[in-house]
Amino acid sequence: MTVDIRPLVPADVDAVVELWREAGLIRAWNDPREDIRRARAVWPDLLLVAEHDGAVVGSVMAGYDGHRGWLYYLASARAGVGRALVAEAERRLIALGCPKVMLMVRPDNAGVLGYYDLLGYEREGVLVAGKRLIPDTPPPPRENPRRR
Repeated sequence: MTVDIRPLVPADVDAVVELWREAGLIRAWNDPREDIRRARAVWPDLLLVAEHDGAVVGSVMAGYDGHRGWLYYLASARAGVGRALVAEAERRLIALGCPKVMLMVRPDNAGVLGYYDLLGYEREGVLVAGKRLIPDTPPPPRENPRRR
């Protein structure tokens, strides 16, 4: 099967969000449409889709901060598509002068590590900490203690 790998366009968004949902990549605290909007605002050529016969069959979001590249949201609906997406994302990162690419794997998805091993990724002895700066969804309303 041959696929066309290209940057995401607005018409792809619904299909990509559904692909991410099917792959279990969406989390309640991340609005996938906001993630797409933000990624396209910074590195539009690094948010890639794989297309086959007019249908989106894979996606990957890459980023580069000037020090390291990152891969996010790798999802594919066909064998070999993920590997092709990673290769294209790596090619684009290299063209930007990116010396190293990293990715994060959630503990509930650790089974995918063997896949990344086959692609040449090595496990790093790094812990990741995060801090939400802009919530994607409004926080739940707090109960007013005076109303009790």
